[in-house]
Amino acid sequence: MDISSLTQMLGEIIGGLGLFLLGMKNMSEGMQAVAGSSLRRMIGAVTNHRLLATMVGVVVTCVVQSSSITTVMVVGFVNSGVMELSQAIGVIMGANIGTTITGWILVLKIGKYGLPLLGLAAFVYLFSKGDRWRYWAMTLMGVGMVFFGLELMKDACSIIKSLPDFESWFQRFQADTYYGVMKCALVGCVLTTVVQSSSATLGITISLADQGVISYPTAAALVLGENIGTTITAFLASLGATTNARRAAYFHVIFNIIGVLWITAIFSWYIDLVQTIVDVDVTLAKVVDGNTTYPNTTAAIAATHSIFNIANTVLFLPFLPMFVALLQRVVPGKTFKEKPHLTDLDIRILDTPTLAIEQSRKELEKMGDGCLKMLGWLGELQQQDDRDSVLADRLKKREQVLDSMQDEISEFVTHLLSGNVPHAVADEARRQLRMADEFESVSDYILNLDKFDHKLRRDGHRFTEKQRANLGALTLKLTNYVEAVTEALRVGNRNVLTKTDAISKRIREELKMLRRGHLDDLSDGSISPVVSVAYLAALNAYARVRDHAHNVAEAISGER
Repeated sequence: MDISSLTQMLGEIIGGLGLFLLGMKNMSEGMQAVAGSSLRRMIGAVTNHRLLATMVGVVVTCVVQSSSITTVMVVGFVNSGVMELSQAIGVIMGANIGTTITGWILVLKIGKYGLPLLGLAAFVYLFSKGDRWRYWAMTLMGVGMVFFGLELMKDACSIIKSLPDFESWFQRFQADTYYGVMKCALVGCVLTTVVQSSSATLGITISLADQGVISYPTAAALVLGENIGTTITAFLASLGATTNARRAAYFHVIFNIIGVLWITAIFSWYIDLVQTIVDVDVTLAKVVDGNTTYPNTTAAIAATHSIFNIANTVLFLPFLPMFVALLQRVVPGKTFKEKPHLTDLDIRILDTPTLAIEQSRKELEKMGDGCLKMLGWLGELQQQDDRDSVLADRLKKREQVLDSMQDEISEFVTHLLSGNVPHAVADEARRQLRMADEFESVSDYILNLDKFDHKLRRDGHRFTEKQRANLGALTLKLTNYVEAVTEALRVGNRNVLTKTDAISKRIREELKMLRRGHLDDLSDGSISPVVSVAYLAALNAYARVRDHAHNVAEAISGER
C-alpha cells in the first residue's frame, strides 16, 4: 500500500470534513442571528394543529441547518412545559424534512467557487460594522467552507481508486440485496451515531458516490441509515428529562426506524423511481483530470433523502393522536412532581441562542408577576386587624421562590453568554441579568415591609390609622408602577421610561411629602419612637422598591 497516498487521503478527508462541519456551524449561527425574531414568532405559533407544527419544524430546521438542534430544542421545550407532546411530535416530523435541505444545498455545482466565496465573505465579516452584514457574511462563509470542504473530501475519495485494498473494502458494501441494503443502512446509522452529525456522514457519502467509489444505491442506503443515527442526539438529551420530553425523543427514534423499515422493504422500486425522476445514468460518467465523476449523483442522493422523509411524514400525520396515546401508555407518567427547577429554562435550548434568550425573558415576566402578587398580599396584610399567618407565609415563600428564580436565570444566561452569540443577544442577556437582580431586590424590600409591620405587632404596637392609610396608598401606587414596567417587558416597549415617568415622579414626591409630614407629627409626641423608626424604615423600603423598578425600566429601554 502506498503510504504517502494513504496519508494524503486521510489528511484531506479529515481536513475537508472539519471545514465542512465548521461551515455548517457558521451557516447555522449566521442564519439564526439573521432570522432570530422570525424564529421566535414561529416557535410561538406552534399549536396542536399537526400540519402547522410540521411546517414550523421544516422552516426552523432549514434555518438552523440541523435536525439534531431542532429536536434537542423541542425536547427542551417539552421538558420545560412550554410545548405539548402533540405539538413536539409535529415539529419533529417537520425537522426530518427540513434537514434534507443540506443535500439540496450541495446539489449546487459551486464547489470550485467555495474558496473564493469564503475569502470574500471573510473580508465582509472582518471589516463590516453592522451586525446584520456580519451575520450574512458568516452565513456565506459557512457556505464557502461547506463547498470547499466537500471538494477536499471528493479529491481525497478519488485517491481511494489508486489504493486497491481500500477500494475492495468499499466494494463489500453493495445495496444489491435486502441484506446488503440493511448492512449499508446499519453502517450509515453507526457512522452518524459516532460523529453525531448526519450532515457529516451525508458529505462523506456524497463524496464517495460522486467519485464512483460506491454506487448510488449504496449511497441511498447509507443515507437512510443516517436518518436513524441522527436520533441519538435527541435521545441522549432526553436522559434525565421529564416523562413528556422522553416521549418526544422516543417518538423521533420510532418514527425514523419504522420509516426505514418500510422503505427498505421496497428499496429497489424506490431507487428506480428516484433514478427516473433525477435521471441518473452511470453510462454518462466523465473523466476529469484522471478522476471519474458521475452526473446527477448528488441530486439523486438529495432526492432520496427528501422524498423518503416527506412520504414518511405524510404516512404518519393521520396517526398522530394514536402515537401520542401509545407513547403515554408505553412511557407512563410519574405520580410525583418531576420538574426540579422553579423556572421553565432548559440548557438544551442553549444551542439556539435567539430562542434561549426569549425563554429567559419569559421567566423575567414571571418574576415581575411574582412581585405584583407580593405587593397585593402586602396590601392585604397591612390593613388586617388580625394578621393572616397563612398569607404572611405565602408572602415569605414567594420571596424565596424569586430568589431561586434569579439564581436559575442568572446561571442560564451566564451559560448563554459563554457561547458564541450575536451581539444583540449578548446585549439582551446582560440586560436580563440586571433585571433578574432588580426584581429579586424588589421582592426583598416587599418582604421587609411586612417584617416591619409584623415586628411592631409582636411588640404590642401598630402603625397609626393615618400611617396605615398612607402606606396602603403607596402600596397601590407602587403596584401600578411595577405592573406598567412588567407589561413593558412583556411587549418589549423601549419607551417605558417615558410612559412611566409621571407615576415614578409622583411616588418620589409623595415619599418626600410623607417624610416631612411625619417629622411634623413627631412634635406633638403622640407617636412612639419604635413606631416612628419603623415608619421611616418603611418609607425608605418603598423608595427602594421604586428605585429597583425604575432600574428594570432602564434595562428594558436599553439604558446602562
